[in-house]
Formats: sequence, C-alpha cells, structure tokens
Amino acid sequence: MMKILAIGSEGNIGKELVKHLRKQNHHVIECDIIPGWRTDYYQADINIAIDLMEVFMKEKPDVVYLLAAMVSRVTCEASSGLAVETNLVGVNNVIQLCKKFDSKLVYFSTSEVYGNIQGYLDEDTTVPQPNNRYGLTKYLGEKLVQYEALNNGLKAVAVRPFMFYHEDETRGDHRSAMIRFIEGLSNRKQIEVHVGSERAWFHLDDAVRALEKVIYVEQFEIINIGSDEFVKTEDLAKLVATELNVNLEEYANFIELPNKMTLIKRPKLDKMKNLLGVVPEVTLAEGIKRVLSKF
Repeated sequence: MMKILAIGSEGNIGKELVKHLRKQNHHVIECDIIPGWRTDYYQADINIAIDLMEVFMKEKPDVVYLLAAMVSRVTCEASSGLAVETNLVGVNNVIQLCKKFDSKLVYFSTSEVYGNIQGYLDEDTTVPQPNNRYGLTKYLGEKLVQYEALNNGLKAVAVRPFMFYHEDETRGDHRSAMIRFIEGLSNRKQIEVHVGSERAWFHLDDAVRALEKVIYVEQFEIINIGSDEFVKTEDLAKLVATELNVNLEEYANFIELPNKMTLIKRPKLDKMKNLLGVVPEVTLAEGIKRVLSKF
C-alpha cells in the first residue's frame, strides 16, 4: 500500500482514479481547488505553493498524481495568462515539492502535444508539434518534468492520455464528441460532426488500470494511454444514432474541423501494453451503451 496524493481529484479522471486506487488498497489523499469538507481532502491551488506545502508537510505522499491543469483548446486560447501560469508555474510548484519530499510524480500531459501529425504517434520517436496553446503549455510542462527527472533527481513518469470517457463524467458543450453526441441526440437536438476526423475512445475503467500501474515504472518514461479501436467521428455519430433509433441526417450538421484542432489521433500503445501490462477491455460499442444508460 502506498500513500498517494491526487491533485485534481474532483475532475472526471480524478474521481474515477481515486475510486480505483482505493480499491487497490492505497491510502489516497484528495486535493483540488474546489471546496470540500471530508476526511483526506484538501483544498489547494497548484499556483499557490504555500497551500500545497502544507499538504505535503502533513501527508508526505509516496506518489503524487498531478491531474490539475488549465485544460481544453478553447479555454487556454481565451485565457492565455492563466494557461501559462497553471500549466507551467503550477507544475513547477508541484515538481519542487515532490523533490523536497521525495515523492514520485505522475504528470498528466495530453495527446494534444502531438499536434496534427499523421501516422502512429510514438512517445520516443514522434517529435511533438502542438498546434494550440493547451497542447503547447502541457508539452512545456512535460519538458519541465523530464528535465528535473533526468538532471535533478525527480522521480517521475509522464502520461499522454487519449480520449478518455466515462458514463458519469460531466456534460455540456465543452465536452468531447462522445458525450456531446449522446447528450444531443438523446434530447433530439442538433449536433456538430467534424468531417474526416478520427479518434480511439478509451473508457476510464480501462484507463485507471493503466494509470495505477504507472507508479511501478522505475525510470522516467513518457507513456501513451489510450485505445487502438479507431473510429471516424462521422461513424461514431452513426453508432450513437443507431443505438437511439434516431435519423442522424435530421440532427447532424457536418462541418470541417475548426482551427487549431487535431484531425487524427493514432497512439502507438506498445508501452502501455508491454510495460504496464494493460490492454483495453471495454469496447466502443459497450462504452456507448454504458454512457447512453445514464441519459
């Protein structure tokens, strides 16, 4: 059993990760900017080091998952200063505290670091070319972690998540295509479908298994976490419409990919499968049914 600090525990990934880690008998301490009043929970902002210092001093975690970040292409373009402060300065605060308290850091990067690169995306050979501020700031944060791991004794692993989803995640226009399609078509509302784009959707029940295994990786690695069940976005919309018995043509507005979005994401998953020993178990068809059951 390890004592694990999950920073960003109130997010969609954080909530499911905390549940899984506790099922594995780890002692999990939760931390987020959102107020909370319960045992093993702290309110703190990664941009304010003094608040984080108190958490580290009291808990002395073996492992720290850093999920907290300024996320999404739209929000990071709209609030550039906050994106840089959170995804760089905030990350550095956590890095320095992990070094001071000898905690292992699991840094959450993003698949957006790759940008619009065609073909399979390899952690070690594909050179990232982020095409939006979100991907850029997360990549720079990743490089900070790598620098400290290779030069200054930080124990760390970085993960690049690809298209995580779950039936209990938050809803709304800011969410991924999977959730927007299901929410929109369930309510017989119009949806926007990006023509020509492709993704591989990875259910959080599978993702958290991989994320827990990461803490046992002994040296610094960058690891893609995702699925290889690729599907075009138009076909995803068709699958959802079929499950709902909806005429997609009546509700879908097929549009070109907006500026600064990534057309195709195809992760190479050798490290996840061989180093972590995790393969996807929840199929896309099953995952869609599970999400639909909550609408």
